[in-house]
Amino acid sequence: MRAASLLDVLEERMSTQLDEVPTIEFVAPMPGFPHHRRFVLVRMDESGQLYELTSLDDPTLRFLVMSPVLFPDYAPEISEETLELLGVEDPGHILILLVVTADEAVGPPTANLLAPILIDQISRRASQVVLNGSGFPVRAGLIPSA
Repeated sequence: MRAASLLDVLEERMSTQLDEVPTIEFVAPMPGFPHHRRFVLVRMDESGQLYELTSLDDPTLRFLVMSPVLFPDYAPEISEETLELLGVEDPGHILILLVVTADEAVGPPTANLLAPILIDQISRRASQVVLNGSGFPVRAGLIPSA
């Protein structure tokens, strides 16, 4: 029997912690990830603005997401079709999250305003929606340009 590697121990601890967090179920898989529908949202900062969206099917699949607080004018229109898909009666129950790219090799961190993740806070059903024709950018800077 081999000794458990640090990665094995961390993965076991992470899966135990994830079992204790409410599950978010995507009604349609995120683009590019057809086999991942069940996720958990783990808060990464005290202010509750930055989260890690982690797949329950593969805990190594994680997305950095944030609330749109840095974009005060961001108010995407949510279609009736999307509301029906999520089973939402009151749009006020929707939590909007933005996928963040934070890779120094690519450049400064950005948020995807074109394809927000919408989560019904009551049912925990979610969908990543592409807002075609909205004019929102895929890579909106998080750090103001000098």
